[in-house]
Amino acid sequence: SVDDYLKQTAIANPHAYIIYNSPDNKRAIFSRATDKLPPQPKEIKPHPYGIEFGVFINMLKDTESRTLQSFLTNDFSRVGPGTAKKICEEAQLKTNIHPSNISREEAEKLFNIIQKTKLIAPPTDCLSPIEAEDLQKSLEKEIPAEFFASTTRPPAVYRGNPFQITAAIAYGGKLESDNSIQLLRFANRVPLQYQQSSCAITKSIIETNWRNYGLQQSRGALPIGPVVIVIHMASVWVPFTSESKEAIAPYPEIIKEIKLAIQECGRKLESHVRSTVRIKEQKEKASLFENYIPEVASS
Repeated sequence: SVDDYLKQTAIANPHAYIIYNSPDNKRAIFSRATDKLPPQPKEIKPHPYGIEFGVFINMLKDTESRTLQSFLTNDFSRVGPGTAKKICEEAQLKTNIHPSNISREEAEKLFNIIQKTKLIAPPTDCLSPIEAEDLQKSLEKEIPAEFFASTTRPPAVYRGNPFQITAAIAYGGKLESDNSIQLLRFANRVPLQYQQSSCAITKSIIETNWRNYGLQQSRGALPIGPVVIVIHMASVWVPFTSESKEAIAPYPEIIKEIKLAIQECGRKLESHVRSTVRIKEQKEKASLFENYIPEVASS
């Protein structure tokens, strides 16, 4: 619904102040959790690992570079003159040939050699992730829970595309304890509301053993408990499974980073759950002694 979508948008955009006037004349206000704006991403050139062959063909035709070596150096990130020369030699192409004069067969050979060449990962200042602290503040503002934890993973790369995962977890309070957890998925601050079972985020949650963190879980299912889990992926190219942009493709690198993020939050949750259980047991013991004190005293 619109209300859920706006609430999730407010969580993923801690700096935003949203006022919603509904058709039935009800007003909902989502105040900002922080006055700090997210970092402004910087434009970068495409990394050779992250482009498709058709795009590569078009780049050869449209480039303003006059030689193949300058095309590889100037039109891509993380390709130096020495690496460009080595690629040309392995493809058996002259470094001074004009890119538009390369045939399709030669371009395919060149493309395959580039994919096999060891290149530096692309820069990550092109990302604008949600800071863990800001995401947690936003979650605390909207979710009636008793415990919160969050973390941000270092930037990583899949197929030459940089990305960064931020995760947060809310537990207890007024959250329902008998149902599956509530999972909130985001890509570049936009809520993903449909195709949950097809998403890399859902697969990562299911593949994690939540029994280690004090939650119940059946095989191949989401854990059960009073928990809300938030996962955000920031990337220059989010690999959606379809044109509807509702689920993230399960690349191994993405699955790995999501798991590491939720495991870190899970360890914090486990510590809280254990301390809560310990306090509850101590209260039960104290209550037991209080019930028997009169009997002991009279005897």
